[in-house]
Amino acid sequence: MNTRNPSSGIPRQAPACWATASLMALLLSLASTAGGAVVGGYASLVRRVAPSVVTIIVEEKQVSAGQRAAELASAENGTDLGALIRRLLTGGSGGPEDQRPSGALGSGFVIRSDGLIVTNRHVVNGALTIHVHLPDGRDVPAKLLGADAVTDIALLKVNAGNLAALHLGSSQSVEVGDPVIAIGNPFGLGQSVSAGIISARGRTLEDDPYIDFLQTDAAINHGNSGGPLMSPDGTVVGVTSAIFSPSGGSVGLGFAIPAETVSSVIGQLESKGRVERGYLGIAAQELTPILAKALGLKTPRGALITTVDSAGPAYGTFVPGDVLLTIGPNRITYKSMGKITARLPPDQLVTMTLLRAGKTETVALKIGRLPDPPSDPALNGELDTWVPALHLAVANTTEQIRKAIKASDEPSGLIVTQLRPAGPGAVAGLRVGDLITHAGGKQLVDVRDVAGIAAPSPQAPLLIRIVRDGAAAFIALTGVAQP
Repeated sequence: MNTRNPSSGIPRQAPACWATASLMALLLSLASTAGGAVVGGYASLVRRVAPSVVTIIVEEKQVSAGQRAAELASAENGTDLGALIRRLLTGGSGGPEDQRPSGALGSGFVIRSDGLIVTNRHVVNGALTIHVHLPDGRDVPAKLLGADAVTDIALLKVNAGNLAALHLGSSQSVEVGDPVIAIGNPFGLGQSVSAGIISARGRTLEDDPYIDFLQTDAAINHGNSGGPLMSPDGTVVGVTSAIFSPSGGSVGLGFAIPAETVSSVIGQLESKGRVERGYLGIAAQELTPILAKALGLKTPRGALITTVDSAGPAYGTFVPGDVLLTIGPNRITYKSMGKITARLPPDQLVTMTLLRAGKTETVALKIGRLPDPPSDPALNGELDTWVPALHLAVANTTEQIRKAIKASDEPSGLIVTQLRPAGPGAVAGLRVGDLITHAGGKQLVDVRDVAGIAAPSPQAPLLIRIVRDGAAAFIALTGVAQP
């Protein structure tokens, strides 16, 4: 081993004993810090906190009628894509012949000894029943007290006696570079522990603009969702929620919801079942220097309003082109606008300042309530709609359903879910799984678009456009078999 004389830069041979000791010290140092580890490891910590980390077992709702039709169409076409389609649409498993609700796993942790458990909303969303598997081997039913779509937090309650609880602290107690551990049930293999460090703070993901995530390189995989991210003293600093991965597995980019965010919602979830947040009904973009100059600002500040929801509280007060400068005492930026607004109590009258046509104005606005995101038909088991005039049933489709039936180029359409024998649809050769994109020259976007369709006849046929197995065709429905 060579070292350099710091004064001359001339290599010299180091004594063997010094070199060996230095090498061992270096290896010990690396071993103690690799993966965010601490001297002595995490064994005692894990023994103390593991009894509070549970597995969430959910029985999901029946899939939507549209998804079921897509699976049946694949089966009837002689393909074995049923399981693939189910995974594509729901992330679950099973083939088209499996008519039972599918199961899923996630993680959670006890935050109060009487059985309050925190997990992710996406773990339990759409569940018919929820069970909690405790580390002592018991499986107990759980009641969903409430769920918050904005923070992806859900609160469960079990009756299982006195349980060991974890302390929900604050992410402010850890800094970038501090060690953390994640405990959960990845891929349903059983309780597992991974270690790493806090890689970054204040990460905002596109799908979650209201959360400043913690980023960690501790291995987080599917099934870890809802489990705790903990500091070495056993304090929960975050709830593992998402990963960024091209492969679907951990690549060292995991994200956790900060503990203080969780603390701010669980009280309302327990008492009201939901969290109420402020809402303005505006969309905005970041101001660039050239945009600021065009708007009469010397430097970029505030958020440039691009859209005002006609049904929102800001309608009639703001217009596109306004620059929102302050909300109450808070100066606004494009990135902070959503978070600041969401923290405002609904129905509160708040003073705001804006820039309009080069002049600063002050307005008072009553804050609205942030609506929940629209539900996903593939998760809520949306039913189909019967069309009496055609003796068939149809369901709305999603982009994923249209992709599954090889109609990904179509912007909309209704999928056929049922056909009555001898009805106009069946007589014309329609099949379950066909996508009807147009009827009578009208593009079909929602099942309500077929509500007023009249029964076809040879004298008044109904022209429809369908897509089947990737190919589009027009069919005339007459109600009678064609020669």
